[in-house]
Amino acid sequence: MAASEQARDRRLSHYFAARWGSLAFFGPLTVRPDHWDRGIASRLMEPVVDLFDGWGIRLSGLFTFPGSTKHLGLYQKFGFWPQHVSAVMAREVAEAKDVSGSTTFTEARKRASAEEILDRCRRVTDTILPGLDLRREIDAVAAQDLGDTVLVEGDGRLVGFAVCHCGARTEAGSGACFIKFAAVSPGPDAAWSFEQLIQACEAMAAQRALPRLIAGVNTGCHDAYRILLERGFRANLIGLTMLRPNEPGYPPADAYVISDLR
Repeated sequence: MAASEQARDRRLSHYFAARWGSLAFFGPLTVRPDHWDRGIASRLMEPVVDLFDGWGIRLSGLFTFPGSTKHLGLYQKFGFWPQHVSAVMAREVAEAKDVSGSTTFTEARKRASAEEILDRCRRVTDTILPGLDLRREIDAVAAQDLGDTVLVEGDGRLVGFAVCHCGARTEAGSGACFIKFAAVSPGPDAAWSFEQLIQACEAMAAQRALPRLIAGVNTGCHDAYRILLERGFRANLIGLTMLRPNEPGYPPADAYVISDLR
């Protein structure tokens, strides 16, 4: 393909890719409707796969529409296979109580180094998928003032955290707080810790006068999904998680995780 054709294709289509340590994902991949069925999406997928292979990651994924055979066929051609349904859920936040032991990345940096806090977060995510690391996401949210990361401690250690976008000009959108990623350490108190973490996110949304809290959860994590339902979250968008290679394991079924791969 000539350079001019490559430039024209870039104007007709685009995608975004992100890396969370050993996990990478991309999307949305879009092509202008008047240029569908010309192989542009497949040409875009080739550098995506090359990029992920070059990173040497453990697992890659995406979020797509479960009812589109075109989407499924495209991604399967490049080694991505359907896993579980993901539900993008939301609830209204009128009032919320502060959670004992909760703070934010912004506040915690006044007492400890950013590197120390990020390392504590990495120890939580490493129990979910070896090498999973949200430090870039946490740093980006802080550096670009997109929101904050909620931290919940128990027994003198970090038991969970949630990376949140807040308000306009972020992935949340006006009037909303969006949990991009959240996780708690496994163990007998994991369910309780997860509820505390969600409540702390609700409190932050209320403090910022954001009346809506959004979270995208993989329904394969049944207990996490059930807790969100019990707290009044309702799905407003259903998608499908696809993974490469085609093997179970992310997120683990018994994990309390919110991991939005959009």
